[in-house]
Amino acid sequence: MRPTTLEEFFGQRHLLADGKPLPRAIAEGRAHSMIFWGPPGTGKTTLSRMIATTTDSHFIALSAVMAGVKDIRAAVADAERHREVSQRGTVLFLDEVHRFNKSQQDAFLPWVEDGTLVFIGATTENPSFELNNALHSRARVYVLRSLDEQDLAAVLRRALADEERGLAGRYAISEQALGQIARAADGDARRALNLLALAADLSGEGRISDENVREVAAGARRRFDKGGDAFYDQVSALHKSIRGTDPDAALYWLARMLDGGCDPLYVARRLVRVASEDIGNADPRALQVTQSAWDVFRRLGSPEGELAIAQAVVYLACAPKSNAVYTAFAAAMEDARSRGSLDVPMHLRNAPTRLMKDLGHGDGYRHAHDEEDGVAHGENYFPDGMPPTRYYHPVDRGLEIRIREKLADIERKARA
Repeated sequence: MRPTTLEEFFGQRHLLADGKPLPRAIAEGRAHSMIFWGPPGTGKTTLSRMIATTTDSHFIALSAVMAGVKDIRAAVADAERHREVSQRGTVLFLDEVHRFNKSQQDAFLPWVEDGTLVFIGATTENPSFELNNALHSRARVYVLRSLDEQDLAAVLRRALADEERGLAGRYAISEQALGQIARAADGDARRALNLLALAADLSGEGRISDENVREVAAGARRRFDKGGDAFYDQVSALHKSIRGTDPDAALYWLARMLDGGCDPLYVARRLVRVASEDIGNADPRALQVTQSAWDVFRRLGSPEGELAIAQAVVYLACAPKSNAVYTAFAAAMEDARSRGSLDVPMHLRNAPTRLMKDLGHGDGYRHAHDEEDGVAHGENYFPDGMPPTRYYHPVDRGLEIRIREKLADIERKARA
């Protein structure tokens, strides 16, 4: 059921609408090197084949999972032969291009440069990270999006109506069941067609039953490519929803991640980071809640332990926010790196031996517990030659209101 013309192609309106560069190039038979970046089942291979057909080009398809430099050389020799014998250009399609290392990617460049090959790569990963600069700069990147349910339903209807390649006249299906397959496909046209074929096999000739559709749809999981862009995008959405004090959105992204197969312990670890980075001392209990949720999941497992993680997500989202500790720590780390190895002042050094005492270690140290309010007002705890620096600026939210007041009082008494 792979589309052979743009009229049969569903989705990607942002790329294929009238007047856009890509359909114009396809219609006019002009090919250029490009990268198709998008989720599985969105038409990357199909568009590549269309480009080769409309430009009357020889088409070579390789997969970076299986191919190597030897296969690239063989493809180049094939392309040169076609150019010499039939005067035809060659479109070399490389699926999963992100799996090639730098040297393998570089192997294309001379023949892309001299026009022997029009290179089209397909990837589910961000080309900015996975492609080397030389190849990236020679290919235009087109971003493909997941198909919506209406497009997927249209793909399924075409398969049911197609007399040559599809199931025309063999099966009937309810609109409800058709929509259920489209939802279960999760934006992937290939998955939608596979689910339809499976439901048809289970149903036998005549009618695809709602019960069989429910059966095949129940085993479909949502897209969650651990370690890929979908993974980190959803992690980012969860983090930012918590930071934005939106417990409902935060719960949604948590549910998406868990439903897609994310390890709940990974979520728990990220929440500990969120508790320190975005809440900090505005509500120190946030760190305790997240650590407790982590421990609960380790003790109970799934699904019972997931509720504790959800509780932590809601608590973090609703808690007062402060990144004062995060920014203070970053500033202190920058000073530690940039100022070199400044000596510890003598009055702050430890003196466990007589030699150290004789050398003056600890001389003049004021023990805070012996001072008024338990604070040695005016004491300097920074290295000699480095001015005291304020890193930590408590915000006007949560417990940090009290912390800010205390630090302001200490500073006032130090100046007195």
